Amino acid sequence: MIRKVAFKLVWAVVAVSVVAVGHLRAGAAEYPTKPIRVIVPYAAGSASDVVTRIMLSEMSESLGQPLINDNQPGAGGDSGTAAATRTAPDGYTLIVTGVGPLAANRSLFKKIGYDAEKDFAPISQFVVLPNVIVINSKLPPKTLLEFVDYAKAHPKALNYGTVGFGSSQHLAALYFEQVVGVELTHVPYRQFSQFTPDFIAGQVPLGFQLLPNVLGLLSSGDARALAVTSSTRLSALPDVPTAAEAGVKNYETVGWLAMLAPAGTPKPVIDKIYDALANAMKKQTVKARYAELGAEPVSPGPEELTKLIVSETAKWQKTIERAGLQPM
Repeated sequence: MIRKVAFKLVWAVVAVSVVAVGHLRAGAAEYPTKPIRVIVPYAAGSASDVVTRIMLSEMSESLGQPLINDNQPGAGGDSGTAAATRTAPDGYTLIVTGVGPLAANRSLFKKIGYDAEKDFAPISQFVVLPNVIVINSKLPPKTLLEFVDYAKAHPKALNYGTVGFGSSQHLAALYFEQVVGVELTHVPYRQFSQFTPDFIAGQVPLGFQLLPNVLGLLSSGDARALAVTSSTRLSALPDVPTAAEAGVKNYETVGWLAMLAPAGTPKPVIDKIYDALANAMKKQTVKARYAELGAEPVSPGPEELTKLIVSETAKWQKTIERAGLQPM
């Protein structure tokens, strides 16, 4: 009798498991059946926001549902990134975030509210964003080497603005200080729009910025671009040299953004999202719009994103420790 009951219980569990797996596969096959929220931990109108919106628009067409941008800026991207971990792993809430929250912030902050390697299901990196070194056009330096000499003659006197600790702008500046041996002063802002008037006024006359953030300043003549931080020139700024071409060797750094889902999101759903992302990045319209913004579309996939997070975490940990910054 006991054996019969046990036998029935085992088959009941098996039956429930089969049904659950069937529902999971059916749900993944039908996905998506409603709009998808995408948390973006950066301010609306920022460079990160702009390139994300371009991608989400193309992905919406492919998936047949709108991907809704939910801007949640603050804490160097940590607050919005952490919020994504508190959502259901069903594919209807995703996160687009970058090098700060995924790699550098664990060395900059004592508590960030999430584990980048455990709390997310990686989908793919989708854009590479070189920084542009810009100064207020009223400052004397005309070249990058002249700027290095000027900065050495005025230690800590030059303020540079970023969208927060751990942002690609902050990391680019930290690395620059170490490579060329200068001392600059970091002025973090919650939103980039706060930086622009201070830059024009000369209070914060320096930036290691993403191109969309300073296009207006360059067009108006308020800013002078000294170099780009990538290994090749930007097609949108063909006359601006790379740092290496401008005389600063061994200095190369870029920002990047990636899409992830909460940990536990079914793999068939992840695969479907990745296919839509990869298809979007291959479109000529996306490539053209990204080129105008100094951005490069990429789509290496989940495994490569996992490796990137590990390698970038180690790289920026060393840079931050060398800078003597203590976790806040």
